[in-house]
Amino acid sequence: MTLTLTMSALIGLIAMVLVTPLASKTPEGDHKTSFKLKFGLFIFIVGTLISSIVFYVTKIDQNWSIIWPVILVLAIIGLLLSTGMERKIKGLIAFASLIYFGYLLAAPVFNANQKFESADMDHKVEMKAFDDTKTPASVPPKFARNKMKKAFSQVPNPSYYELGELQIQKVAGEYVYIAPVEFSDFFKWMKGKVSPGYLIMSATDSSNNPKFVKSEMVYTASGYFNNNVERHMRLANPKEIFYGDPQLEVDDDGKPYYIRTYGKFISARNGFDPKGIVMVDVKTGASKTYTLDKIPAFIDGAISPEAVSRQNEYFGKYVHGFWNSLVGKKDVKLPSDEGTETNVSPVFDENGTMYYFTDFRSPKKGVDSMLGYSLTDARTGHATYYTGNKEESYMDSQGAIQIIEKKFIEKKWRASMPIIYNFYGEASWLVPVLDSNGFLQNYSIVSAARPELSVSAATPNEALRQYKTIISRIGNSSLKGTSAAEEKEAQGKVVRVYKEKNGDFTTVSFLLDNKENYIVSSEVAPLAVYLKEGDTVKLKYVNSSEVFLPVKEMVIEGIEEK
Repeated sequence: MTLTLTMSALIGLIAMVLVTPLASKTPEGDHKTSFKLKFGLFIFIVGTLISSIVFYVTKIDQNWSIIWPVILVLAIIGLLLSTGMERKIKGLIAFASLIYFGYLLAAPVFNANQKFESADMDHKVEMKAFDDTKTPASVPPKFARNKMKKAFSQVPNPSYYELGELQIQKVAGEYVYIAPVEFSDFFKWMKGKVSPGYLIMSATDSSNNPKFVKSEMVYTASGYFNNNVERHMRLANPKEIFYGDPQLEVDDDGKPYYIRTYGKFISARNGFDPKGIVMVDVKTGASKTYTLDKIPAFIDGAISPEAVSRQNEYFGKYVHGFWNSLVGKKDVKLPSDEGTETNVSPVFDENGTMYYFTDFRSPKKGVDSMLGYSLTDARTGHATYYTGNKEESYMDSQGAIQIIEKKFIEKKWRASMPIIYNFYGEASWLVPVLDSNGFLQNYSIVSAARPELSVSAATPNEALRQYKTIISRIGNSSLKGTSAAEEKEAQGKVVRVYKEKNGDFTTVSFLLDNKENYIVSSEVAPLAVYLKEGDTVKLKYVNSSEVFLPVKEMVIEGIEEK
């Protein structure tokens, strides 16, 4: 706060010097010193007061580069009130301010290459294959938000509050959604003063019910005056350049903190390059600044989604400079707007590291093929661009959404949060499907290169199991256990059978008397629909660590295929 008042006083002093006609005098030669002192003092007080109010209300950074429009206006006023040499000096100051204004306007033209360099990514073909023994964080935020709203009665005095913005993260080894309890309006804040806590819900298990966690928060996004966390961060860090909204992060003990990404302009108050975070204890207000290489271990989203989205724009747009982004557009690619958080979607790898996912498409209208996709480490900002197999054409996220929604057009279900994964060597879209009320109905997986390969199931793991079955029949060499050395034969009597309709085909799961479980699609073995307990079968299967081993060929004794 002290720095804010000091900056405001300096602006007031500049206003006094520029506006007050210091050297002018009456025709009689009177300088009217007393009047000028009073007038100058008035300008100083008004300038200081207005500056303080503007800084406090807008929460803008307090660097000198922000006050050029003020200097321009004040210099023009001073120019009109002064005479002689003083008028010329103030005219030069006004002219210099205009030149600086032109510099700011021209900055996007000249710093395009710098923007691209700041956002440049490593290049790879495909991401690492997903470990199907894990469950992806696939609960869509819209569904999680709906469930949290229905569980809001757990919050004390719920009429005072409303649900804040969701943030996905890993807490104590579990992937969860966190949403702060925010004040619904100014009068509720006046009565409550302190938010009672936050809600938490699994990001992998859609059947999980949200829970309210009591943890008093004095500094919140919905607080007013100095209890507003964004203002609190600004007053403690008046010169930092923030980008993105404050986000709630919870440590492994359940203690909440608000964080916000800070960085620097690329040039001339234009562009953004993230450098670290400011972290605030929501109860005490204690504020700490961390560079990206010293972020606390429990922080997952140090880089704001807004900053990542901006970096994706730089990477795709300015590959050959500013003018190419407007004319010609050679190698230009546009980031998708299908993300759940400012055009990006958070995902976790097998090590629990959070990334922001974005797919890129052609700037040419009517083209729904994907040019590539990126994953940006949410802690470090390091990004990798995946080109995909150049011999195949991958559909983009919008194409995946359209294909899946056509399956449920009569029910009017909508696809949400498309994320691309490497499932068994096949670039594939995992897409949750919601009904018209925003409730989760199933999960669909569709191949990015072969849209005819698609499945739907109640859970992501069940969808993966079905997808593996149809992938195994096409002989994908990247599928674990599909090489000749890993293909085995078995024979035995059927002990248990379970059949499930999956689109035009039936998925058959069965247990043999050798205590092994198998799974086969009627697309692979059409006569599998007749399988029953007591049948003797001979089969070839993929040897893997799965509970259900995918069958590639099967013969049922007594039933011959023509």
